[in-house]
Amino acid sequence: MPRKSRIDAPGALHHIIIRGIECRRIFTDDQDRDNFIERLGEILTEMKAFCFAWALISNHAHILLRSGLMSSA
Repeated sequence: MPRKSRIDAPGALHHIIIRGIECRRIFTDDQDRDNFIERLGEILTEMKAFCFAWALISNHAHILLRSGLMSSA
């Protein structure tokens, strides 16, 4: 049974967890981690979200963010 959709509202706080399949590594070196942080920054800027903290471990990651305010466009 699929899980329920994540509730999202402007300004909602989210703890996001990313895990490697079968506990496999998702980051192999500092270059992987730097690339991930760079892409995360681009997405956060685009979505007008704010990241409070992140932890990148070789086989998983945690991100604490507040979703951005939605525009009326």
